[in-house]
Amino acid sequence: MVVPSNSKIIRHSGQYRWRGIKKKRYKIVNGDWLNISRHVIVGDNVTNPSMHLRYFEIQKGGKSSLEYHRHEHIVVCIRGQGFIRLGKKRYPLRNLDVVYISPKTIHQLTNPYDEPFGFLCIVKSKRDKPILVKNG
Repeated sequence: MVVPSNSKIIRHSGQYRWRGIKKKRYKIVNGDWLNISRHVIVGDNVTNPSMHLRYFEIQKGGKSSLEYHRHEHIVVCIRGQGFIRLGKKRYPLRNLDVVYISPKTIHQLTNPYDEPFGFLCIVKSKRDKPILVKNG
């Protein structure tokens, strides 16, 4: 099979990991998030993609930042279960649930369970920086 020059196959290697994709810090700066890691599956490893695909994994008691931004994104739960806060409401998520997060919506993902909570996140490659919300 011939793959076009800018196309790429990134093979799954088991245990919610992909060949050549390293686990990264969730964010470069410190904040109130906890026990969360990030894996950029499609991003800088592809020439000029218009979208990025990331896998996030939250361990027991962990959470993402409470934030909002001007860009939209899509979250697909693929491991375990957890919760998402959208605005002031909290919703349970489980395997293969999909969330569309509209622009300027305050959101946060959390995991109160013993098993890891993993989800894919799809965003545009050119996007604004998140605005953190304090005790929202």
